[in-house]
Amino acid sequence: MAMRADLNRDHLVPPTGIRNLGILAHVDAGKTTVTERILYLTGAVHRRGEVHEGTTVTDFDPLERDRGITIFAAAVSCLWDGHRINLIDTPGHVDFSDEVERSLRVLDGAVAVFDAVAGVEPQSESVWRQADRYGVPRIAFVNKMDRAGADLDTAAASIRERLRVTPLVVQLPIGREDGFTGVVDLLRMRSLVWDAGRDTVTEGPVPEALGDEARRRRRLLEETVAELHPTALEEFCARPEISAPTLTAALRDLTLRGEAVVVLCGSAYRNRGVEPLLDAVVAYLPAPPDVPPVRAAWDGPEQERPEQERPADPAAPFAALVFKVHAAPTGRLTYLRVYSGTIRRGDVVLDAGARRTERIGRILRVQADRHTETDRATAGDIVAVAGVKAARAGATLCAPGAPLVLEPPVTASPVVSVAVEPRGSGDADRLATALARMSDEDPSLSVRADPETGQTLLSGMGELHLEVAVEKLRRAHGLDVAVGRPRVAYRETVVRGVSGLLYRHVKQDGGAGQFAHVVLDVEPLEHDAGFVFRSTVTGGRVPREYVGAVEAGCRDALAEGPLGGHPVTGLRVTLTDGATHPKDSSEMAFRTAGRLALREALRAGEMAVLEPLAEVTVTVPEDAVGGVLGDLAARRGRVTGSAARAGTVVVTASVPLAELFGYATRLRGRTQGRGSFTSRPAGYAQVAGSAPGLTR
Repeated sequence: MAMRADLNRDHLVPPTGIRNLGILAHVDAGKTTVTERILYLTGAVHRRGEVHEGTTVTDFDPLERDRGITIFAAAVSCLWDGHRINLIDTPGHVDFSDEVERSLRVLDGAVAVFDAVAGVEPQSESVWRQADRYGVPRIAFVNKMDRAGADLDTAAASIRERLRVTPLVVQLPIGREDGFTGVVDLLRMRSLVWDAGRDTVTEGPVPEALGDEARRRRRLLEETVAELHPTALEEFCARPEISAPTLTAALRDLTLRGEAVVVLCGSAYRNRGVEPLLDAVVAYLPAPPDVPPVRAAWDGPEQERPEQERPADPAAPFAALVFKVHAAPTGRLTYLRVYSGTIRRGDVVLDAGARRTERIGRILRVQADRHTETDRATAGDIVAVAGVKAARAGATLCAPGAPLVLEPPVTASPVVSVAVEPRGSGDADRLATALARMSDEDPSLSVRADPETGQTLLSGMGELHLEVAVEKLRRAHGLDVAVGRPRVAYRETVVRGVSGLLYRHVKQDGGAGQFAHVVLDVEPLEHDAGFVFRSTVTGGRVPREYVGAVEAGCRDALAEGPLGGHPVTGLRVTLTDGATHPKDSSEMAFRTAGRLALREALRAGEMAVLEPLAEVTVTVPEDAVGGVLGDLAARRGRVTGSAARAGTVVVTASVPLAELFGYATRLRGRTQGRGSFTSRPAGYAQVAGSAPGLTR
């Protein structure tokens, strides 16, 4: 076991000895248990925490311990084999995918945890695609090998089929299900066995009974790697086998390039397989200098893109990205990924997006809800700082003399809303303050006032997300609130557009007037295409600065559609012509004209309402399938697949999100508590006929 390290001196670890990684998985695949075993084996904690006992380090929030799930991404730090591992345990439930998104933005690598029985599950696939978006290299850990029905080969096959990536299995299990005791390391052709009730692993030769199978699998691994890696292919052709060093180097290259995924296995709950996983993290996942230098974000034309980039160099100008904000009892903590440079206590930094300076009060190494002060943080570090008063998640903090703005993480649009009102007559201000603080911590929460009813609407990513937010209002902020029924976030889209719509905005009320003349074409796009604006005006009839004002006005008009006041998406607007006045034209006039012209165009065209869909995966006993299918049909669900698995049936369906409220309770009743389901967003679809909540 690695010796416990002095975390006050761990800033001496160079960037090449750092691994910034996340633990990603479907809910209940064992992410938090894997994290707890890593902390225990590295000496960061002296007692193994258990999810079912509510004693885990990373699930420290009372809401997490009560529900037995990870809700908030938690950062921890530990040492293994001379390397510092900054680790973020991420939520597995789809409602908290925004926490995963913000974490992935600042990570260099990840461990994807899969259930050895279920293989790739819906949320596993979702977080895998999120990691693809940010180019995060991954290795896979097939957990729960001690469960009945566990099968490494089946899990690896599901990785190949559902994730469209080549799995490179580097271990062979020793024993099956409850008899799982260890693995054969196919690279070094050795056995690793964990004795029951002990925390140590015994290394030995490959068991004689598994010798032929181990050699066959080693050969298969060599052949697969040789097909993908030129250096390995060269050695494979020149010699009868690929050496362990060459194979290790090839596996690392393939991992960093995302061309394959190394697959290991174990049982984190029984403390089996975690040491080889840590060795694989160090061997295959990148250190900060291994990833490309971070580049400045830029929204302008490609040819005008500034060549601003920052390498992972402690001597370079300071640049860091804020990925999490937490209002701790001792004050506001701002979590940073330092991409370049060095920061010290008392330094003044620039919030580049807000053009505001902040002073760093304290720098903290984070162990979930515990912190250790350090005097500085350098390139590659993930730390929390105190003293930063206003920077939000996604903000760039940098050296005042070398400003740049880094690309922020993507924030998903909320899909479910509830009305919240204080029960106490004098609690309105406290509620507003609490909601502002919560949306500061969690950008996927949105707060707005309903323009017709005046109610405060809290919007989030799902029913569970809002339940947790309301419970936090009650527990953390001491507010007794009344909560309305959930409402989904509908959208409106263009079915048939208009061409050549002319709009003249002329206003004279004394002094300088307003004049703007625009001609718009509006045409439909795919629902997920959002909004596209372009200009085909020639001859300078609409100056360039006014074109931008027309686009801004059009975006203003998208906030409320003509059918029910829902946001509008899936359209392209083309500015084809216009006219100006030498005195009365201005950006304000053209912005107003753009807004009013698009509103008129939407009313003149044909519009439709879109509703959010969810892909639902329902696991039920065979004798309950008929009732479940009937219930899904009654909820306007469309079954897309089904498969039998060990006495149960897994049904996949596309269901309108509005029909899923209360489904968990209904499913338990129909299956006597034996059924379960998961869901994930599946885009939007046009509403067929009427649906509840379409009008305001």
